[in-house]
Amino acid sequence: MPCRVGSRRYQRLWRDDQSHHCLMMSHHEIQTDIDDWSNVFYDRAMNSAYDDTRQHLLQTGHQIMAAKGFSGVGLNEILQTAGVPKGSFYHYFKSKEQYGQALLADYFLHYLAALDQRFARSDQTGAVRLMDYWQEWLVGYSGPCRAQKCLVVKLSAEVSDLSEPMRLTLRDGTDQIVARLAQVIEVGMADGSLAQLKQSMLNQPSTDAPTLAAMLYQVWLGASLLAKIHRDAAPMLQAMQTTKILLAQ
Repeated sequence: MPCRVGSRRYQRLWRDDQSHHCLMMSHHEIQTDIDDWSNVFYDRAMNSAYDDTRQHLLQTGHQIMAAKGFSGVGLNEILQTAGVPKGSFYHYFKSKEQYGQALLADYFLHYLAALDQRFARSDQTGAVRLMDYWQEWLVGYSGPCRAQKCLVVKLSAEVSDLSEPMRLTLRDGTDQIVARLAQVIEVGMADGSLAQLKQSMLNQPSTDAPTLAAMLYQVWLGASLLAKIHRDAAPMLQAMQTTKILLAQ
């Protein structure tokens, strides 16, 4: 039998309905909280697995492409070496080009982090930090080709005409390296270890720290390519001599 709005029976039914609704809402909210926390731990586990597999693919690609280049390496070789199925690869990367771009971005991420750590050494003068950096480059590119892991040297000429995203990643990464070199040059001029260079720059206002940093980086990239072509350390030794002259060391 229908009840009239405002009657006692209507009010009692309304209160009973609200109590049931609140009970259901409380149960739903509790369940939602439990599910949310479960999702947090699940997402963390999934993200950890995602990062590990993705990073494993990038590290494997780095090792192979540093020796063979980009075009000379097929996906099957990368996947077989990494032990990752093709379906998993396409879960992380839409194409080989996107993979190549991610590979370069990851390379610069780690390279710049190591560079920041090296150049942050307050117990060394700016000149010592710079010359240690060049000395390590000299040693790295005076040995066997298989030991050379610089993707900038290996891939820049090859992929710059093949892939615009990869070219831009190379451009941005090398720009950041040059910027850090310029900062250390300025540190050396400030602490007196590059005093002669500072005086030389005062006499030649057109040459500043960023310009000199770019010149030095270009010298070493070119020398690295020539060392690979000739399989001879002479270009690297000449790059070191040129660096000492430019830095007045």
